[in-house]
Amino acid sequence: MIETRAAVLVESGRPAPYAESRPLEITDLRLDPPGPGELLIRVRAAGLCHSDLSVINGSRLRPLPMALGHEAAGEVVAVGDGTEFEPGDHVVLAFVPACGHCPRCVAGRPALCGPAAEANRDGTLLGGGLRFSAPDGGRPFHHLGVSAFAEHTVVSARSAVRVDADLPFEIAALFGCAVLTGAGAALYSAGVVPGESVAVFGLGGVGLAALLAAKAAGASTLVAVDVVAHKRELALRLGATHTVEGGPDAVQRIQDITGGGAEKVIDTTGVVPVLEQAYAATRPGGTTVTVGLPDPSARLTLPALSLVAEEKTLRGSYLGSCVPRRDVPRFIAMYRSGVLPVEALLSHRLTLDEVNEGFDRLHTGEAVRQVIAM
Repeated sequence: MIETRAAVLVESGRPAPYAESRPLEITDLRLDPPGPGELLIRVRAAGLCHSDLSVINGSRLRPLPMALGHEAAGEVVAVGDGTEFEPGDHVVLAFVPACGHCPRCVAGRPALCGPAAEANRDGTLLGGGLRFSAPDGGRPFHHLGVSAFAEHTVVSARSAVRVDADLPFEIAALFGCAVLTGAGAALYSAGVVPGESVAVFGLGGVGLAALLAAKAAGASTLVAVDVVAHKRELALRLGATHTVEGGPDAVQRIQDITGGGAEKVIDTTGVVPVLEQAYAATRPGGTTVTVGLPDPSARLTLPALSLVAEEKTLRGSYLGSCVPRRDVPRFIAMYRSGVLPVEALLSHRLTLDEVNEGFDRLHTGEAVRQVIAM
């Protein structure tokens, strides 16, 4: 058992600014050693994501208290029995610890792994149980099998992808969620091909990763949509051909730019009215892909006739429809070749003690991707 510091969410729904309400408490915890098929990880970098924020603000309910964070890179410190990893390995952590044996995993859809979904819902590791313990005897839950906002964590080896030791940790962390989700949405879920028109709604880390991947795939017209001006400016620097301010006129603007709607439209916001706009901005025969996580009670309204008469496709995308052990190395290779410059997504670096202030920046839209350096 080792001692570690972690950011633990004790209560959802505290109001912003989080720098004042302090929903995340920096706490000293004990950490059990890794069991069979598990790894003890020294977390070296962890990204802040809207999926974390949705637990903080209460729109996505999780068991509490919970050691939060799900996008990370680190170093293996110790290994349980039955893993292929060794102490000293550098790893990226993915937030779906796919079992490899259920029907969805066998079908090549590890993002939809049933046992992983159950463990993530229950706040346990893939093998069951909890590894953190508090001084008062409490047992904080795990966040998506990772709990990245901690100096050390225990994860299933199924959550880890080995990467080269020369890849900076703060860059490596981005591949665990932002890049897998965004680039995968463009390349796999949407299937962008050369010459297509693409629109991306929401220009956070995931949206900009989708934009970079769409550019790498050869999109000829690339429209970036957001309500925040500096994010639209960044999108232009990263290859967008046009930008549109988010709002009621966005659909018409996209239709004017693309001559009737984009062939592929990706929504990363998790906001239902924006998703409805994304669908409306998709041309007949086109595909709308959504990766954002709306409130579970939200309902979507679409013109049903358009699915047939216009042959539109609406598709969900979880983890970018990726296979992490295949795609983390693939996307890192694209980064190294210069066609996926994901370092441009990193807008802020912070310490673990500054995590609440970081979520204020995410809440207001100031940040793109923030990384905690441990």
